[in-house]
Amino acid sequence: MDAPIDAAGRVIYTPSRLNQEVRLLLETALPALWVEGEISNLARPSSGHLYFTLKDRDAQVRCAFFKGKAVGLHHRPENGDHVRVRAKVSLYPARGEFQLIVEHLEDAGEGALQRALEALKAKLQAEGLFDPARKRPLSRLPRRIGVITSPTGAAIRDVLTVLRRRFPALPVRIYPVPVQGDAAAPAIVEALVAAARRRDVDVLLLTRGGGSLEDLWPFNDERVVRAVHACPIPVVSAVGHEVDVTLSDLAADQRAATPSAAAELLSPDSAEWVERLTAHRRRITDAVRRLIRQRRDGLGALTRRLTAQHPGRRLKERAQRLDELEQRLVRACRDNLAGRRRTLEGLARALHAVSPLATLERGYAVVQRERDGTLLRDAVAVEVGETVRATLARGKIVARVESRHTEETDALQPPVEPNDD
Repeated sequence: MDAPIDAAGRVIYTPSRLNQEVRLLLETALPALWVEGEISNLARPSSGHLYFTLKDRDAQVRCAFFKGKAVGLHHRPENGDHVRVRAKVSLYPARGEFQLIVEHLEDAGEGALQRALEALKAKLQAEGLFDPARKRPLSRLPRRIGVITSPTGAAIRDVLTVLRRRFPALPVRIYPVPVQGDAAAPAIVEALVAAARRRDVDVLLLTRGGGSLEDLWPFNDERVVRAVHACPIPVVSAVGHEVDVTLSDLAADQRAATPSAAAELLSPDSAEWVERLTAHRRRITDAVRRLIRQRRDGLGALTRRLTAQHPGRRLKERAQRLDELEQRLVRACRDNLAGRRRTLEGLARALHAVSPLATLERGYAVVQRERDGTLLRDAVAVEVGETVRATLARGKIVARVESRHTEETDALQPPVEPNDD
């Protein structure tokens, strides 16, 4: 909206209009600047914004550091701090005050540290200490974790809390060291060397909470960076907040944004492992059951084959066959004997029919000479007066021949009287 013009043709500005025009000129004419000075008149209203004056010996300028940018500060600014800010030149229209809109604030001493850090980083990178090809993989389930940090800091509490939640059974060995000040770097190097000598952990976590560049400087110390690179045990570095990147982070096998994130990285999720183990156990159980069924079916088939071809079964079958043959033989012998018996009985009857005994039964007798047993068939074979023995059907008699008759004799001769002499 253009400024109004009076009757004389003059452009009339209001204070608001003027301040807006000046603000626009300042913000478009000047780029973002780095300004260094001392903080004074610092105010922290409940809004979370910071307001202060940045001054030197001869001048001062008002500064506004809004909450959205100030939340990333690594340290708490105080009156008297010598700082360096990156800011845009602007104007506060409500009061017509020239001011700086701060986007970044750092301690003025960090400038030298930052330059030293960049120089050391370039040197070590040229030597290959940050080469991604040398990074080692981490164990999915470490037997024990070593933690190099302050035993009383927030970092160790965060790490242990996460480990207890995710995998309580995972042992932790703490290597206590100072993580700030001149004694920190030598102590960290000594802890790395001691852990490498003991070799009782599978991975090392080098960690601390956030802080200024000066606070984190021990983790940029060349001795520490080289010790991390040379450590035979894989090292995870989690120093400061997510925006903080130290040279130890670059030299480590893996970097985590925070101590808690490092604990998440190093520890398996027990619930996930239980679920996976349950699934594996289920698959193994099913596989074993299938295998058992297959083996049982195969064993059954072999058992049936073995039973069919077993010598004992064959012996039983042969024994049964022998029993059958024996019974057949007994029956055949019995039938043969019965037939023989019938034949013998027939022959006996036929023999009996012609047997002298049968003849004797009909009243005939067998006569023999007494003196020598000669069978008498002819009357002429015996002399009158000779003793003979007659065998009857039942019993025998001995008689003396009184007379004899032959076929030539027409009549019977009178019996011979016994000689009484």
